[in-house]
Amino acid sequence: MYSFIRKHPIGVGTGAVALVAGLAWLAFGFFGVHTLFIDDVVDEAGPVFDAQPAALESEPDAAAPPTPAESDTPEETAPMADADADGAETSTPVVDADAGAAPDVVTEFVGTFQSDAHPTAGTATVLGNGTGQRFLRFEDFETDNGPDLNVYLVNSSTGDVSDYVDLGDLKGNIGSQNYEIPADVDLTVYDEVVIWCVRFGVGFGDALLMPA
Repeated sequence: MYSFIRKHPIGVGTGAVALVAGLAWLAFGFFGVHTLFIDDVVDEAGPVFDAQPAALESEPDAAAPPTPAESDTPEETAPMADADADGAETSTPVVDADAGAAPDVVTEFVGTFQSDAHPTAGTATVLGNGTGQRFLRFEDFETDNGPDLNVYLVNSSTGDVSDYVDLGDLKGNIGSQNYEIPADVDLTVYDEVVIWCVRFGVGFGDALLMPA
């Protein structure tokens, strides 16, 4: 063997380089070993909703008071008036207490993360504001980093991840983050949040969503 290496140094060197390159690709390119030592930290504020409830979106326009020419009984349609200190009458405007009020953001579902293949902790909540738009929010969230991690809403009745809704890439393995939920997703069916490693087909952690 030693004599072969002495006679073919270039071929052996090239083969060694190729072997090292292949191992490096497996470790870093496929298995993503480096991600285990690098945390992706995020800190998103609460979600911003696009729409307002229909009742607040379309406030009816205030009807213009009739002019004396348009009214047969101006005494009945005249605005209510109060007398000031000098005896002059001043009209009292009517204020709509609900006009311009922002809709309340409420928690519709909540779940606590538990560990699967990797240690995972935190809270998953579903937030809505009465318009049909909903967001999945993670708080105090932490799991191991890894390659190709996605956020799934899973039908827990299947016992696996054969029936799921993909909310996209995990934004960070540590910290608060938001994911918009498609309007047609029934959360009484897709009732489990799973941090899923697509590349290796394994769950890092999950949270079962319960009505708040």
